Amino acid sequence: MSRQDLRALFRSNDREVKAVDYFADRRDEWDSVAYSLSHLFNAVRAEGFDVQDLEEPRRNVLTFYGVGGIGKSTLSRCVAKHLSGEVSAQGDWPPLDERVGPVVPVRVDLARESGVDFESLVLAIRLAAAEIGQPMPTFDLALQRYWEHNHPGEPLDEYVRRRTRLSSLPGARNLSGQMQSALADVAQAVALPGTMGQMVGQGLRTFVRALRERHHRVRALAECRRFADLLEATPDQDALSYYPHLLAWDLASLPIKRRATLVVLLDTFEDVGDRVHRDLERLIQRVVWLMPNVLFVITGRNRLQWDDPQLEGQLDWAGPECWPQLVGGATHEPRQHTVGYLSAGDCETYLSQRLTRDGRPMMDVATRRLITANSHGLPLYLDLAAMRFLDLYRRSGNAPSVHDFNFDFPALVARTFRDLPPDVRRVVRSVSLLETFSVPLASAAAGFDHDAPAQSLVDRPFVDHDPGAPWPYRLHALVRDAVREADSTSDDRWTSADWQRAAQRVFEALGAEDKSHRARLVSALRQGMALSHQFGLPLGWLEGAAFQYVGDFVWEPIEPPAGVLDSADPTPAQALAAVLSAITQRQRRHRSSTARQLHEVLEAGVLPSSLEELPRYFLAECNRDLGNFQESLNGMQRVVDLGGRLAPTARRGLIHLARRIGDFPQAREAALHLGAEGRQDRVLGDLWWPQGSIALACSSYAVGRDQALAAGQVGEAALSQACLAFAAAFQDRPRAAEQIARAEELLASVSIRWAETQTRIAGLLRDAGIVRDLPERAEAVAVEAVEAGLTSSVAYVRFAECLHALVAGTPEALAQARERLMTDCVNGAEFAYLAELTYLMADEDPPAGLPRADWLDSTAQVRARWVGLVEDRRQESAAHQGA
Repeated sequence: MSRQDLRALFRSNDREVKAVDYFADRRDEWDSVAYSLSHLFNAVRAEGFDVQDLEEPRRNVLTFYGVGGIGKSTLSRCVAKHLSGEVSAQGDWPPLDERVGPVVPVRVDLARESGVDFESLVLAIRLAAAEIGQPMPTFDLALQRYWEHNHPGEPLDEYVRRRTRLSSLPGARNLSGQMQSALADVAQAVALPGTMGQMVGQGLRTFVRALRERHHRVRALAECRRFADLLEATPDQDALSYYPHLLAWDLASLPIKRRATLVVLLDTFEDVGDRVHRDLERLIQRVVWLMPNVLFVITGRNRLQWDDPQLEGQLDWAGPECWPQLVGGATHEPRQHTVGYLSAGDCETYLSQRLTRDGRPMMDVATRRLITANSHGLPLYLDLAAMRFLDLYRRSGNAPSVHDFNFDFPALVARTFRDLPPDVRRVVRSVSLLETFSVPLASAAAGFDHDAPAQSLVDRPFVDHDPGAPWPYRLHALVRDAVREADSTSDDRWTSADWQRAAQRVFEALGAEDKSHRARLVSALRQGMALSHQFGLPLGWLEGAAFQYVGDFVWEPIEPPAGVLDSADPTPAQALAAVLSAITQRQRRHRSSTARQLHEVLEAGVLPSSLEELPRYFLAECNRDLGNFQESLNGMQRVVDLGGRLAPTARRGLIHLARRIGDFPQAREAALHLGAEGRQDRVLGDLWWPQGSIALACSSYAVGRDQALAAGQVGEAALSQACLAFAAAFQDRPRAAEQIARAEELLASVSIRWAETQTRIAGLLRDAGIVRDLPERAEAVAVEAVEAGLTSSVAYVRFAECLHALVAGTPEALAQARERLMTDCVNGAEFAYLAELTYLMADEDPPAGLPRADWLDSTAQVRARWVGLVEDRRQESAAHQGA
């Protein structure tokens, strides 16, 4: 029984009155699902089908799209229930083709407010597969490696149990046992102690070698051609998005009698599609492509655009040759369908069976016909009308008149709104200014010191409930719009001043909410900026929230209010939104694009002076990355002079610039005044490693990392750890491997492009002089750094190439590497210290025209340290070659 039905049950003493959560037939849509399953089953069982074929066009996506309130989510829920065997007594859907056999559905609501991330989506699909009751060894081994890397010390079953969406899936109780059994079998096959979940380092290499050599005990797993490569890949989110290929292979490898067809239903897809950068959509599409033996049923407001070749580059697979059945005019299932309005017959059936008394419809024929005509087939209208009918019946004890329902949709909402008690109406008006809300937030927004009116509101059928969202309730979008429209005609309508005061209350209530949880911070920022923009409110608490948002280098996308970036006369809220959007997007695009957008905001001059440092600092940072030394220097100094929240950060930026030109004494003097707030230890580490003092650098970076972890600053900890991996790679290869692994682990939960690149460079330094393919690897990293506009990263890559050539004893390669360093990176004194080091560590004198660094010790001491590092690496290389 649904929440609305329980509400109806307790609204009347008449036990014969029944409200049923009835679903209008949607027979055509169900037929599309049935045909799609049948066609997919035939394709998968056809001779020549290969689940590992990554070039064959995909025909495993069924899409239903249409306007809000049309019933897409209800359709998605009912299809999931029907496929799982929970057949509705009122439904008239025919059975599936018997040849299809068992079907296992899993439904995931992708609504922005639900907070579902990509990791949860992949886990949900695996939990669904657990219902089949068979092991999925290749996927589970990769998943276990990913889990140990990204969730150290947190058992997967405990994680699932704490998350309502995942723990409610039937497979949740089977997953842990299946994984442990399969992983133990694999560990035994290669004679490893314990389970594969404990296998790292040499154990992992042993198993991968057995796969590549097709050892007879793992030959069946070795048939999965990309299994070994995925195990060797860094277990981050990008790798996770490829693991479904393994799950598809596991499903296809089951004995025929044990197989089942997996159906993944993705609802509210508009909240991941049609975005500027399509980051999440790219990952989801990758899952769909890699699982051609799984049917994906996607519902949302917009047509799926994967058949558009112009999206190539934003998505991995785009165009009609990739998705032939998603193009307009396709006739074979699965394909794209518009979810239409209900027919008059469906409306009549819905109203007859939604409310009954003594087993007969409560509404007479005339009332049903009038509601049907006014609804134009919109399911939300029917549900509102049914609830209004029940409310009127409860008050009078008699069936309402047909004249009580002669309204179009806005008028019905208005009438429903007027029927609410005054306190509840006040809450509805207040929360119509919010996207999502909780009961306490709604009460505060309405100006009440008690929750009863808000609690009464959330029980209404036009309030959606998502227990996993930062704030769990939201008015249906159509109702939210109609409430504002209806208020212009109601007897107790609010004036413009009333709405202004309400907006101020709502804004202050949002500001008072606890925003320590990252999802709440982002939601509060989005809603607060929209209110400030619409009602001309001072930014107030948004300023602190904005600094909190950028303070830990965790860059979730944050969407500005609609039209925020293209207004001829922007408000301060629009300017702030533009700044936050630009800062976030610099992790995904070239720094020059971010610099241009931040410059435009500063030129507009609409931000309050207290926020000027925010775009100015990140503009200076972008200029530093782009190699615009003087512009960066001027920008950093301006932020320091402003003396605001980012002044310590800008002082650190000035030190970085001094280090770039080799002025190490000045940089150290300034660094000693930074303190923990200014990341003093990380900055000192940056100064120690060029001196060849690797132990001091590693120690400083480790202190900075531990301080950040103790303060809960995951982004800063990841940055320090990436730098620690980089420094360790010069001297201690085994320790460097550990530090690189830990950096990758910390970076899995944040998005910091520079740190990700720095970790890859650490891998180059660790292998310099050891592996033959280092120049090719280095060039790939350099290309990515250039594409992102990261000049320091390019310089470090070229330095690693020089170290490799020097250790390998190839003078010609060293000369070429030095030339690339000089040409690509050295600009006057900037990065000249790296070029100088390539001569010092070769025990050579730098050329006369090269600017000299001002080292912390004498040049002779720096030379001796670097010569020693190179000699140690040569000995290690010789031992490696001998082995």
